[in-house]
Amino acid sequence: MALFAGFSFPAANAQRIPTWPDNKIAVSLSYDDALASQLDNAVPALNKYNFKASFYIVPNSANVQSRMGEWQALASEGHELGNHSLFHPCSASKASREWVSEEQNLDNYTAERAIREVLTANVFLQALDGKTQRTFTPPCFDTQAAQSDFIAPLRAHFIAIKGLDDDNGRSVLWAPSSVTGQQLIDYVKNVPEEVQLINMLFHGVGGDHLSVSVAAHAQLLDYLAANKERYYVDSYINIMNKQTKE
Repeated sequence: MALFAGFSFPAANAQRIPTWPDNKIAVSLSYDDALASQLDNAVPALNKYNFKASFYIVPNSANVQSRMGEWQALASEGHELGNHSLFHPCSASKASREWVSEEQNLDNYTAERAIREVLTANVFLQALDGKTQRTFTPPCFDTQAAQSDFIAPLRAHFIAIKGLDDDNGRSVLWAPSSVTGQQLIDYVKNVPEEVQLINMLFHGVGGDHLSVSVAAHAQLLDYLAANKERYYVDSYINIMNKQTKE
């Protein structure tokens, strides 16, 4: 769905990220857009190490509709099915957004429509996994429809909103594509000392769009598995639920 360039930025907003047990750094591995390569390549690699990850689902996706049982199986295995909206709308007026169709142009939405579609996606996801608690990743990290914020009214419906509900300066977020395994490892190794949460937001793994190779992805997981004394890897909802209890 989203064909924007990889990016890295400190997340915003003012919830405190705790220090994890034994001063570990929390790592959230997440996968956007419900892509076939995630089921085919990312999931087996994650399961090899029993790493629990977050998959941000677009119910409109053909890969959801044709492989629904596999997405349900992910949830039963302890992975998170997160909300990525019903149709993945993004603002076409921003740079490098030529790929956004008129039908999915957030500039043509009202805030009320954007909210309604996100909450409808929650209903679909509950039918898939039976869960009522959820996290949300806004498509393209856009927060306005027709120049009106639609995120604030959604906060009551989610445990956390990725990229927006992480304490500024204590977390980072990167959506890598076309990078080596060593670059992924170097990013994790070299975050600033004050960072306590690393959000790694993938799209394709060995295929689809904004892809990283299967080998690069596996190299990162190998590194995290070999350094469990330093990193706590879990789904975003588990990490953020733990935060609320600290």
